Amino acid sequence: MALRVQFENNNEIGVFAKLTNAYCLVSIGGSENFYSTFEGELSETIPVVHTSLAGCRIIGRLCVGNKNGLILPNSTTDNELQHLRNALPEKIKIQRVEERLSALGNVIACNDYVALIHPDLDRETEEIITDVLQVEAFRQTIASNVLVGSYCVLSNQGGLVHPNTSIVDQEELSSLLQVPLVAGTVNRGSDVVSAGMVVNDWSAFCGMDTTSTELTVIESVFRLNESVPSSIATNMRASLIESMS
Repeated sequence: MALRVQFENNNEIGVFAKLTNAYCLVSIGGSENFYSTFEGELSETIPVVHTSLAGCRIIGRLCVGNKNGLILPNSTTDNELQHLRNALPEKIKIQRVEERLSALGNVIACNDYVALIHPDLDRETEEIITDVLQVEAFRQTIASNVLVGSYCVLSNQGGLVHPNTSIVDQEELSSLLQVPLVAGTVNRGSDVVSAGMVVNDWSAFCGMDTTSTELTVIESVFRLNESVPSSIATNMRASLIESMS
C-alpha cells in the first residue's frame, strides 16, 4: 500500500525520512501524526528511528542506505552516530564519509543491489558505497540531471524516475538496475520524485498532494499491490478519459 503523509504541512516527506528494507529513519520534531503513520505501517517489521543528522532535520537528503548499511555525511555528530548505532540492527554497517557533495541523498540512488551515483562523486566515496552498501555503483545522469538521488526512487521491485527521462534512457537504466522503471511524478506533478516519497519492498509513503493517478503508478511499478507494471498504462488511460469526460 502507498500511504499519504505530511511532515508539518510539508509534502516533501522524502526530505524528512529514509526508508529501507531493514530500518526507517524519521526526522525529529515532526507531528505525532507523521510518526504514527510510519510506525503503524512498519514497526512490527523494522525499527523506526527518530534522529537528526548534523543537527538538521533534512535527514532524507543527507544520508543514503539500504538493508546492508547506512552512509552519513561527515558533519554527522558523534552523538547522532552513536544513537543510530544503538538503534539500528547490529548487522547494518554505518559509516561517515568525507565528500564534497555532502547531501548524499541527492547524489546517490540505491536499492539493495545497485546504486546510481553522481558523475562527479569522489572515487573514494564510490568505494565506500560499494563496500558499506554492498552494491554495484554506476555513474549516471537522469534526464540530463546529475542529481540522480533527487530524480530517482528505487526499491528491489521497481523504480520511478524524472518524467522527462526518455524511453531509451529508461530502458538503459532498467537493464543496468534489473528492475522495471517508469517515468512519473509525485505531489501533483513534482518531478523531484525522491523528495516527495519513500519506498521499500512492501510499502511506500508519499506527500499528501499526490494524486490518485500518481499513487496508482507508484503502487504498480513498485508492485505494492502485486499489480503488474503493464497495468499502469490502462489505469492512467482510464483516469485520463474519466477526467476529460
